[in-house]
This record gives sequence, structure tokens and C-alpha cells, in this order.
Amino acid sequence: QERLAESGGGSVQAGGSLRLSCSYSGHIYTTSCAAWFRQAPGKKREGVAGIDASGVTVYADSVKGRFTISKDNSENTLYLEMNSLKPEDSGMYYCAALFCSIGNRRFPSMREADFVYWGQGTQVTVSS
Repeated sequence: QERLAESGGGSVQAGGSLRLSCSYSGHIYTTSCAAWFRQAPGKKREGVAGIDASGVTVYADSVKGRFTISKDNSENTLYLEMNSLKPEDSGMYYCAALFCSIGNRRFPSMREADFVYWGQGTQVTVSS
């Protein structure tokens, strides 16, 4: 059974940084596509960043230049480096992934429906 587990969330002041991690367990993916999503209270979940099997990335306009998504296939871990954090970045952050091949044109993606496996989320709170 594939499982994703996020870690690294916490509370930080505006302008600070956090690094989220998402580890995969279960089957070992030689190639995977993944993404980070977030949901603030009372708002819909939104895509933050996505990465395809070859490492090509996509970002939401609101985080471009501040967030970096990356993955380590050998360690089955997805990362989200978040810098210059703003109060509006607060929310529950979720990782999502699936096995996919290099060259899959559907990815990188930030569409919820494209992903099969989801983590439980990690809370990020940015204070002003």
C-alpha cells in the first residue's frame, strides 16, 4: 500500500523559510510525478507546485520565485523549499504523487484529479 507522509510544517514569521518533505512508502517508484497543494481555512485546495518524472517543474503564480519543488528518487522523497513566506501562504500543505513515465505530457501538473496518492497534510502558519 503506497503511503505519503508530509513533515516540516510549523509556525514562522513573515519573510522566513520552511522546507517541507514528503516521503513515499510502499512500492519504490523509479519514476514518479508529484505535486504540492495547500488549503487555507474556508478556501478550496489549490495547487502550489508540480514536478514530472524528468524534473520539469510548474508553479502557481503566487509562489513563483519563492518556492522550489524537488525530488530525490533514490530516497523516494519530495521536497518544497519555501522562502520569503507571507501570511497568505498559511494553510495545510499536502503532497500528492503517482507512478508515471518520463515523457508523459500530462505532467508536470497541479490538477488534483491527476494524482492517485495523497498525504495527510502538514500545517504551515505564517504570522505577520
